[in-house]
Amino acid sequence: MNDVLNLGFARLDLAREARQGLPEVVYGPGKTVDQIVGIVTGLLEHNTGPVLVTRIEADAAEAVLAHVDEGGYDAEARLLLWRPAITGDFAVTVAAAGTSDRPVAAEAVAVASAVGLDTTAVHDVGVAGLDRILQVRGRLRSADAVIVVAGMEGALASVVGGLVRAPVVAVPVSTGYGASLEGVTALLAMHASCAAGVTVVNIDSGFSAAMAVHRIAQIRGAAR
Repeated sequence: MNDVLNLGFARLDLAREARQGLPEVVYGPGKTVDQIVGIVTGLLEHNTGPVLVTRIEADAAEAVLAHVDEGGYDAEARLLLWRPAITGDFAVTVAAAGTSDRPVAAEAVAVASAVGLDTTAVHDVGVAGLDRILQVRGRLRSADAVIVVAGMEGALASVVGGLVRAPVVAVPVSTGYGASLEGVTALLAMHASCAAGVTVVNIDSGFSAAMAVHRIAQIRGAAR
């Protein structure tokens, strides 16, 4: 099989599923509905695993689904999905600091679930009310990996990193007042965490966190 499918406007990496365990994921913004339809159709025809379109708004998602059957749309996560993976036995908990962080947490949950991770979430457990995260520390400690989603100063990542043994992937979020600098403050704080071994991904990228955990799970042999 040719490793690249040339659609003219896009060159699909058909071999990515064999290399990394998942087909190429489609980033929605900047693409027309016709382009997304062509890409998704090509991936569905030439790969066997989940096909995802990220960051796609409801009207565009509806138009794509009118052309490509059997897909589903998660409006909060802004995720289009075909052929979700069977859930494996690798448990992921997504911990979101505040209600304003829910959209990013929703993306992490939806993507992790789509690629076969056993995913749950706890919301509104930020450090301004420290008892809230302590009340769910048993759930965090039972997870195989924890994704922490936090804006403002991003301190939740350090707190969770000090509570659990499992890998912690931190997502800085662009929520917060002026000095939060649209997520830059949380990003730098998470990188400077005193909890050794915390991994940090890009601002607002629940997708990146889910994919990082998926790689960990594949090494454990628990993702499908």
